[in-house]
Amino acid sequence: MISRCPFCLSNRSGKQATLLENRSAYFLRSLDPVLRCSGMIIPFRHVAAVFDLTQNEWLDTFDLVNRAKLLLDVEGPQGYNVGWNIGQVAGQTVPHVHLHIIGRFSDEPFAGQGIRHHLKHEENRRRTRR
Repeated sequence: MISRCPFCLSNRSGKQATLLENRSAYFLRSLDPVLRCSGMIIPFRHVAAVFDLTQNEWLDTFDLVNRAKLLLDVEGPQGYNVGWNIGQVAGQTVPHVHLHIIGRFSDEPFAGQGIRHHLKHEENRRRTRR
């Protein structure tokens, strides 16, 4: 519901300030203490999935990816993970699309393990086939 969406600007009064923005989207740093070199790009328009973005929103998101990387590069990450969670089963907890940008460091315990690491475990294999 838009009236309670934490990413819609109408609900962000008094919350964390945006660091970057353009015509269609804005960038917030993550407040997660584990993912200190990270943030999210969020479109101003409330849509649930990346598939619903307009061409201009895609282009503006790409613009912010590059600008956010420059901002995060100051912390010296050796790599990045960039990705979308679409739908609850994929881990999307807020139904307002947002692109995660996560700086990665060689001294992390899970360095070298990408976004598919946990998905590729045998325990995650589907038991039914259609």
